[in-house]
Amino acid sequence: MDITEVRIKLVENAVERLLAFCSITIGAAFVVRDLKIIGGPNGPFVAMPSRKLCAHCHACGYKNTFKASYCNQCGTKLVEGQPPRAGDGRIRFYADIAHPINAACRDMIQKRVVSEYEAEVIRAREPGHVSRYEGIGDEEHRPPRR
Repeated sequence: MDITEVRIKLVENAVERLLAFCSITIGAAFVVRDLKIIGGPNGPFVAMPSRKLCAHCHACGYKNTFKASYCNQCGTKLVEGQPPRAGDGRIRFYADIAHPINAACRDMIQKRVVSEYEAEVIRAREPGHVSRYEGIGDEEHRPPRR
């Protein structure tokens, strides 16, 4: 597997641990968007894209997050259900959309993305810097301008 492009969008005024968003292109043919670069105790690390897990309202069927007490569609009090649990017993509120299958792949992505992040931090200090993050993978799918 070859990561052919990495695009970084730094988070301005990052007061939380979220430092940047990232998209990677694999083999000049497949894009994974919305990876997050998070500040950790041992330096930045890459979090894979994920989505919130939901449960359906018993009254109207609308999807609500597990943390919701009332349905966002009809306002019915939601029945306390058991959210899914991870292998270690912790409650899961998010599910990965894309993720590496093994440690070697995760390490390769981590090293390349963190390296590009550090380079982007340096480039961002230059006057007139513009992030390349927007529009990744859209070049071939954009309708022609009239």
